[in-house]
Amino acid sequence: MAEKDRDHKKLGPALELFYIDQTVGKGLPMFYPKGATVKRELERFVMDEEIKRGYQHVHTPDIARLELYKKSGHYPHYKDSMYAPIVIDDEEFMLRPMTCPHHFQLFLSKPRSYRELPMRIAELAQLYRYEQSGELMGLQRVRTFCLADAHIICASEEQAAEEAGGALDLIEYIAGVFGLTLDKEYRYRLSLGDRSDADKYYKNDAAWDKAESLLRELMKNRGCNFEEAAGEAAFYGPKIDVQMKNVNGKEDTAFTVQYDFCMPDRFDLSYIGPDGEKARAFVIHRSSIGAIERSMAFLIEHYGGAFPAWLAPIQAIVLPVSEKHAAYARGVAQALRDAGARVEVDDSNETLGKRIREGKTQKVPYLLVVGDEEEDGGTVTVESRKDGKLGTLGTDAFTARLIEEVRARA
Repeated sequence: MAEKDRDHKKLGPALELFYIDQTVGKGLPMFYPKGATVKRELERFVMDEEIKRGYQHVHTPDIARLELYKKSGHYPHYKDSMYAPIVIDDEEFMLRPMTCPHHFQLFLSKPRSYRELPMRIAELAQLYRYEQSGELMGLQRVRTFCLADAHIICASEEQAAEEAGGALDLIEYIAGVFGLTLDKEYRYRLSLGDRSDADKYYKNDAAWDKAESLLRELMKNRGCNFEEAAGEAAFYGPKIDVQMKNVNGKEDTAFTVQYDFCMPDRFDLSYIGPDGEKARAFVIHRSSIGAIERSMAFLIEHYGGAFPAWLAPIQAIVLPVSEKHAAYARGVAQALRDAGARVEVDDSNETLGKRIREGKTQKVPYLLVVGDEEEDGGTVTVESRKDGKLGTLGTDAFTARLIEEVRARA
């Protein structure tokens, strides 16, 4: 498949995954049912995997008082990427561009002990950022998106380094499930601050030196290739970015792990240590799968729209040979749905050949043809997008095959 044909901006609308409605607004993607299915599966996948790894998922509001972002320093540091304040009852509120201040306030809602740390606070959060019109691009650059975000509150620098490594382990596991290879489909970048730019970066040279050394040592100990990039850090600390390119060669940050030495001071993030004394916490920000929308853009292009069965919006289409087989086809489809599969029946008036071609155009993993022979034997004739014609299988046997393929995320 030619690279230009993999462009998610073309494949997305063609496969009825998403589109940008100019009446709704630039940079505000609308998801068709198929696209919403892919998005939902990605969200379920990352949430389930994070819970296995000790993350506590929370839910916080999409807006907050402007005072919260002044407290965090995002306002004015991040002001140009934030929407204008909304005045409600003589108070100013902001659509949130990030969740960290919300999560820190949750942490502060009651006294914390060292026994609770590390505390991994995670959220699938809808965020809002003002991107310049010229920067908007499909699902890669949008003005609202769902971020698989988390903030890990740690008891020491050593624990923070360990948690940063754990976050990278999670990122690499997720990338592996997607079939992405380090130094091929993605690469690491260590993003550093600029000591001379006090307007852009929190002023604490010693903390910058310590944090950058900690992340640099972490990457060296992992044996990873990485480049260093000055002036690409967050305003509150350095970060490890996972960089990916789209089909047009433009590179973006997909996932990130950030060391934060600023917010613990701004929010007085503290815990009671084993000696009974108050101690300052350390913070790791991380995004395991990045913005769901941006990840979808990369995956649409990586797979050329031909998602593996676990992500495919439609996993199988049942094709009755003629109208008299439609009832059997619907029964097969229902049995597959009852087992958890996403299945449709195409019993339109088009010829069987045309319906098969349409299923292939839509990149459906399995096409199931049913006629007299199949109805009499309780079977389906299977054609796999990946493996070609598989012949006739019992309905239960095919169901078991599909469900196992989905379970294994093959």
